[in-house]
Amino acid sequence: MAEFIKIYEDKPSETSIKKVVDVLRNGGLVIYPTDTVYGLGCDITNTRALERIAKLKGIKLEKANFSFVCHDLSNLSDYVKQIDTATFKILKRALPGPYTFILPGNNDLPKEFRKKKTVGIRIPDNNIALEIVRMLGNPIVSTSIHDEDAVLEYSTDPELIFEKWQNHVDLVIDGGYGDNVGSTIIDLSGYEPIVVREGKGDPDIY
Repeated sequence: MAEFIKIYEDKPSETSIKKVVDVLRNGGLVIYPTDTVYGLGCDITNTRALERIAKLKGIKLEKANFSFVCHDLSNLSDYVKQIDTATFKILKRALPGPYTFILPGNNDLPKEFRKKKTVGIRIPDNNIALEIVRMLGNPIVSTSIHDEDAVLEYSTDPELIFEKWQNHVDLVIDGGYGDNVGSTIIDLSGYEPIVVREGKGDPDIY
């Protein structure tokens, strides 16, 4: 059964963040808060964990459209082809924030994602999420938790999330109530920005 821990967003406890990072490093799956909906994440470098997430979502790993949650823009070049100044300015203006940006992937992507031409990059404006990836030292691969109830779409109460997911993941963070609106997805991999999904972030950011 998963562990359930409380972390305060305004001042995340280093001990608690370390506990989350240890779970991730050991191939565990973690449910954590973001600036939009709660996310399900694992260490990008752990194949076994990536396969577990794909299985939970009922999809093949190589076909999965997971987001890479980063601490800042500094490790973008590890996964993304060189981007132009205009694109960088959009990212700088919008992040951290409730956006997922689709960017052209490079040849250094983890082997599980090497066939993908693009990757979704996310830097949420949430101290818990940012501290986790900062301490981990590399991005986490993430997907949002959908609820079976189409009306709800996303679960917002961490205790209810824990009830539902406790036998599928290794740790659930209670970081307060989540939002029920996903991130705005903007594709920056082509000549013109394309809004793929309108969510919490203002789609006119560019």
